[in-house]
Amino acid sequence: MKSIEVVAAVILRDGRIFATQRGYGDFKDMWEFPGGKMEPGESPEQALVREIREELEADISVDRFLETVEFDYPKFHLILHCFLCSLKTKIVHLTEHESSRWLSADELDSVDWLPADLSVIGQIKKLLT
Repeated sequence: MKSIEVVAAVILRDGRIFATQRGYGDFKDMWEFPGGKMEPGESPEQALVREIREELEADISVDRFLETVEFDYPKFHLILHCFLCSLKTKIVHLTEHESSRWLSADELDSVDWLPADLSVIGQIKKLLT
C-alpha cells in the first residue's frame, strides 16, 4: 500500500479551532485541518508554513507538535503530523476548500471529520477546556 506523509495545522484563536471543508476528491465535503503533502527536503514545519500560504493565503507560526497519526484509508496509508499553530494574519482566503469554520470545543463534533483528523479531536478538546 502506498504511504503519503502530510502535515496539518491545528490553528487556535480565541479558544476556537479552524476547520476546513474539502471541495474536491474522494472525501469532498468532509472536514479537515488545513495542510498538505511534504515536499522532498522540507521539514514538517516548513511544509506546514508553505501549505497554509497556498491554501489560506495566510502566515502562521508553528507553535508546537501535537501528535503523529497513522491511518489506513482504502487506497493509501496516511502519516499525518499535527501541529498547534496560530495565525500571524487576521484574514484567510480559501483557495482549495469550499468552506471553513471556527469551532469551539462544544462544536468540534458538529462537522463530519476525515477519519485521520478525527483521531486528533480528543486531544484538541483537552486543549480547549
